[in-house]
Amino acid sequence: MPLRLVVGAQYRDSALSVYIKIAALAVRAENCRAKVVTLAAYLGLSVSEVERALTQLTTAGSDGIAEVLTQRHTSRDGEGESAERWVRTMDEDELFVWLPARAATSLPPRQLRLYAVITYAQIRRMPLSLAELRAVVRHQYGDSAGEPLGERQVMRLLDDLESTGWISIHRRQGPRGRHAYEAHQRPLHPVLDDTAQEPTPAPAPAAATPATPDIHDGSAPRTAEGSPATEEDRTTDRPSTSGGCGGIRRRRDAGSYRAAPVENRVAPTFQGAAHGEKRSNNGGTYRGPGLQLSPRVWQVLEPVRHELPGISPYVLRRIGQEIGRQLSAGVGMERLTARLTARYSRLTAHAPATENARRGDVGRWILGAGLPRHGCRLDSCESGTTWSTGERCHLCANIAEGERLAAVAAEQLLAAAPRPEPPAPPRPPTTWLPMPPPPDPGPEPPGPAEREQLRAAATPETVRQALAEHGVPAAIRLYGRALVLPHLANQHDEGNPA
Repeated sequence: MPLRLVVGAQYRDSALSVYIKIAALAVRAENCRAKVVTLAAYLGLSVSEVERALTQLTTAGSDGIAEVLTQRHTSRDGEGESAERWVRTMDEDELFVWLPARAATSLPPRQLRLYAVITYAQIRRMPLSLAELRAVVRHQYGDSAGEPLGERQVMRLLDDLESTGWISIHRRQGPRGRHAYEAHQRPLHPVLDDTAQEPTPAPAPAAATPATPDIHDGSAPRTAEGSPATEEDRTTDRPSTSGGCGGIRRRRDAGSYRAAPVENRVAPTFQGAAHGEKRSNNGGTYRGPGLQLSPRVWQVLEPVRHELPGISPYVLRRIGQEIGRQLSAGVGMERLTARLTARYSRLTAHAPATENARRGDVGRWILGAGLPRHGCRLDSCESGTTWSTGERCHLCANIAEGERLAAVAAEQLLAAAPRPEPPAPPRPPTTWLPMPPPPDPGPEPPGPAEREQLRAAATPETVRQALAEHGVPAAIRLYGRALVLPHLANQHDEGNPA
């Protein structure tokens, strides 16, 4: 099942059950050909609820993805048949969760969604809190539609889901006092689809003690069994605290809560702030619990301890969280201390003592420059050096060598590139000379009527005169070939006697 179908607020709880059943039936060659009435009978839902779920699954959302594809069929006699349905093929990099098909027929839709979330978190080894479980189960109807359920409702759903045998709740065995949830691929005891007879009832849960009543709609907490921790609580997460745990816990009040003293005596900056005392950089009033740092955090911050009184409690708390995160990831205290010492010494070497990290921004410098690891993707790399051996990191060396070779190749390519030709000298300005007058075309040639008159009055003398003055072509145009050619023949005979 795609994870977007499990955590998406646009899908109803029943959409998960319908999707699983269609995906299971679509394994056959003819895909899923079950009618809506048949799907409703399989899942124990109403026909209208299955139709609403199918509408959401077959309609493409804002991302253009439809989870279920449908194709209508008609028989040869014109009557309609049940639609053919199948689920879309998921992408390779898409998040998904494997769920048994039996869970859709034996669990109500809302419990099925919780079961899917717990199964995904178990595979990814992610601890779950009550707030994270509340974010995926929401009201379906009314004015509160789309809003998360209440804490008491989610806890009752988890208890009911545990009674079915599909999950096991290990109370107060998770990190930071949370419950640890274990999902099973098959229920621990028979369910309705296992045998023909009724399943054996699950053992009844222990009755609540009189000191912690559970009236379902009341506000008294169930501290007898514990509850999934939504945030860290000092009275339950620190057994060494002198204060005990009462039957009824009171929520923290930002105005009336004051932290108890810690073992390591620190400056008043890190103790609980009194009413009206300013602790933030912007002039606000800090009324929260007192700041408590573990001895390991103090050891890491030893190089900059003299700078800590000028840091606000909020920034210092974030510094402690960042150090704790890196320590939990396997980074040793010696490595963090050496990292902070080296970088702080370089900072003070380049800046006056009175302007170390600009004083007011020391906390931000520690978070952004002092604590982050510099180097390649190898966890053992510390600013280009292998931390365990002190030698240069081979991956950083390979990267630096690759960059050097790339720079040399770029220089060689630039040197081998053909140099651009120098620009041509500018052309001198062109001097325009006046155009010579056109030649005299002479008198206009006579027209046809005039030529007829000339040829009628032509004599041998006028023809010879025209040959001498105008040439052979002009004489032929004026008098014609019949009158001009005899004179040409005579001239030829006179010039070339036999």
